[in-house]
This record gives sequence, structure tokens and C-alpha cells, in this order.
Amino acid sequence: MIRTIAVNKHFQLIKNLQVSQLVNGDYLWYWIDFDQPSEAEMELLRNPLHFHPLAIEDCIHHLQRPKLDYYNNHTFFVLQALNPKTNTRDEVDFFLGEKFIVSFHHSPSNEISEVWKKLNVAADLGKWDPTHVFYHVLDKMVDNYFPLVYQIEDVLNEIDENSKGRSMEELLEDLFATRHDLLKLRHTISPMRDLVYRILNSQRLFDVQGKREYFSDIHDHLLKLSEMIEANRELTTDIRDSYISLNSHQTNHVMKVLTVFTTIFMPLTFIVGVYGMNFENMPELKWKDGYFACLFLMLTIAVWMYIWFKKKGWFKS
Repeated sequence: MIRTIAVNKHFQLIKNLQVSQLVNGDYLWYWIDFDQPSEAEMELLRNPLHFHPLAIEDCIHHLQRPKLDYYNNHTFFVLQALNPKTNTRDEVDFFLGEKFIVSFHHSPSNEISEVWKKLNVAADLGKWDPTHVFYHVLDKMVDNYFPLVYQIEDVLNEIDENSKGRSMEELLEDLFATRHDLLKLRHTISPMRDLVYRILNSQRLFDVQGKREYFSDIHDHLLKLSEMIEANRELTTDIRDSYISLNSHQTNHVMKVLTVFTTIFMPLTFIVGVYGMNFENMPELKWKDGYFACLFLMLTIAVWMYIWFKKKGWFKS
């Protein structure tokens, strides 16, 4: 689907024009949105828009790294939005020129739809231009990163507190899944941060320089997001190390208790083994009270060793 909107010299919105009419018409600027286009609609990028073949190729091949490329009459941008429901990346491409902006995306874009509606009800169209549209879409994309980061922080707090009393295996499984989500976020946000930094320092994007403070605000948000992601990744490492240390401590305590009881039974096993050899010349075997005396001796040794180990603190966790 292709939708179009143009602003004429009287600052009036004109909608649903053909692409050829926009290219050949006399308008202040126009916006063409390729929303999940068909093969035939993609051909309009070549003719009549006449964009560079390499930029068109990047549009067709999905999930490129965020970047910008300079061409003769336009600049090509690759941006990445995050789907808040699935936490997956959606690529949105832009062709930005002096009098036009063309957006291209294979998946529905909530950010573009919001800006499109905002432009349609704008009271002062004199403030709008292609760069202003591009800024608003980029700003919406970055703002939509925050809920995902906050959601991950809530999950980490739940894992850390373990208010539901879940097992360590379940907590570690969720922890590693959360760490994987943070890695995916970093692979999106870090390139976007570098892209905005490059936009701010570009000497060829003159319209952007006139709105430098707006793009600087976006860059600040991306820096904050990057710091939050790194802080959360460090937190996952700390929680993981804490759980592993706790598990090792509990295992060591169990092994220590088992070792103590094994040690207590060692002399008892020795006594039982001696009197179980069935030699004929063993005087104690014919003793009338030998059985009870042997049991008493074994009980005394066991109790004494238990008290001695307890005084040594071997049963403390």
C-alpha cells in the first residue's frame, strides 16, 4: 500500500496523489509512505522516483544495520523500531531530500502512523518539512524503546526479590532469558545511538543542523538507554553470581553434614566389622552381656563425636 500527502505553496494539505504527480508537481514538499508494498509498488522507487539502486537494494533486503548513505539529491537512512509486544526489530527506511521524504517498511509502523495522523491535523503546516517529519518518527521510535527497558527492569527486580518463592532453576532460566533480551536491545540501541551521533555531526545535512537541539535530545535519550542496558546487564551478572554462590554454599553445607555423619559411623562400622569376622578365639563373642556392651560403646562413641563436632561448629550453615 502506498499513501501520499503533499503541502502546496498555500500551506494546504493534498492527499492521495499519484507518485508521478508528486514528482512532476510544484509542491513545497511531499511525503510518500510505502507500507508493506507489493513488487509493483517497489518499482516506483526506480521510476519515477529514481533513487539509487544500492539504496533500493537495502530496502528490499530486510533488517539492515542502522546507517545513513549520501546520494546526489537525497540521503538514505536505515532505522530500527522495536515491537513492544514481541520485542522484535522492524526496519524502517527513509529517503530524505530537500522537498520530499519517502518512508519504506515491510511491517506496519505505529510510529509512522502516529506522525501521519499528527501531520493531518496540524494547525500550522509552516513548521513542518521533511526533516521535521523525520525527526518526529525517529523520536517516536526512541521513546518506544523505554517501555521495553522498564519491563526488563521489573522482571529483574522480581528475580532478585523472588517474592513468589520460585526454585533456583526457574529463576536462572528467566535470568538468562532476560539477559538475552538485553543483548537484543543493545544490538538495536547502540547502532541507533551511533547513527544519531553521525547525523548530528554531519556537514551535509543542512536541514538537520537547523534542528540540532531536537536531534541532540534524541541522542541524549539513546545515551540514557545505553547506560540503563549496561547497568541491567551488570545486574544480571551480579544476580547470576549470587545465585551460583548461594547454590555452591548450600551444596557445600549438605556435603559437610553428610561428611560429619559418615565420620561418626566410621568407628561404629569398624567395631561391627571386627566382631563380624567369626573367628573362634574371640572371647567377647561368648560374653553374656557383650551384645549390649557393644551397643552401648557404639552409642557412646556416636554421641560423643556428635557433641564434639557440634562444638566445633560443623553443623552451622
